[in-house]
Amino acid sequence: MTVQSTTPQLILASSSRYRQELLSRLHLRFEAVSPDIDEASLPHELPEQTALRLAREKAATIARQMPGALVIGSDQVATLDGMQIGKPGTHENALRQLQLMRGRQVVFHTALCLWDGRKTQSGAAQCENIQTYVTFRDLPDHDLDAYLRIEQPYDCAGSAKNEGLGIALIEKIESTDPTALTGLPLIALCSMLRHAGVPFFTS
Repeated sequence: MTVQSTTPQLILASSSRYRQELLSRLHLRFEAVSPDIDEASLPHELPEQTALRLAREKAATIARQMPGALVIGSDQVATLDGMQIGKPGTHENALRQLQLMRGRQVVFHTALCLWDGRKTQSGAAQCENIQTYVTFRDLPDHDLDAYLRIEQPYDCAGSAKNEGLGIALIEKIESTDPTALTGLPLIALCSMLRHAGVPFFTS
């Protein structure tokens, strides 16, 4: 694909292979660079505030390193009854998460920020938070344990990969952007990229 010379460099501020795979659907040339920031939430910060702040910080961090580029930052926070659910890290933690979530609704806040390095800092960022409501099936412990041993989703908030076998744990998904749950809301991103003047259908 030929990219016009007027199109700025596109950077994905992430080391996530899931986000890289999603962005590749748009057939745009991009480079993935890890922003390497502290992703801990701040005291008394709402989940959506955490997601938006981190998405913006990821984009801004890489934008400072690559002046003039368009930088995409994204972050996701999962919540159950308003409490944040992090990445489990271990099988035991993941099983506890799935036990807490079964038969219940979990809200995933997927924040997106597109930082336009061609603009002044005050007008550089387009940011949006997409909410996805996921209802989990009420499954027995042996099913949850078996799923975890098969897919080992220990790097995923909520301990389930909806793009894989984890979809079998889910009863219902409600969202305005079907790719938000996987980690990068492409519908919102396309709107932001169009606003930034990025062409999609060039030959």
